[in-house]
Amino acid sequence: MGKDIRAGFGARVAGLCLAAVAASASPSAAAAADPVSFKNHLFAIIHNRCLVCHQPGGDGFEKSGLDLRTYESLMKGTRHGPVVVPGDAFVSNLNVLVEGRAAKGIRMPHNQPPLSAHEIDVFRRWVNEGARNN
Repeated sequence: MGKDIRAGFGARVAGLCLAAVAASASPSAAAAADPVSFKNHLFAIIHNRCLVCHQPGGDGFEKSGLDLRTYESLMKGTRHGPVVVPGDAFVSNLNVLVEGRAAKGIRMPHNQPPLSAHEIDVFRRWVNEGARNN
């Protein structure tokens, strides 16, 4: 093979390799790049895992004042103050509680199985992305 043919062949092989790597990238990696929506992602978890206690009449609401029925009530926080620090999931009490970084007796959801790694990731990403009402 001539030098020009080998160079063209090498470029085609490299292109095919890159295409194969791109095609094998997991869909969850691509999804992770999409912003988390409060309405479409986070509220579904809150509705299924948190709302039974964190609304008027629920134990969590009665003890803390945290109402999770709306974005506005979540951002208001508890009787002691906000639970979300937009942009910083590490210091947000909401994340500390759902990630199990608090004392076992106050881990959320209380007296229920812990959130899954995926659910925790949704909370973390939403807060780190600015805790927007989107």
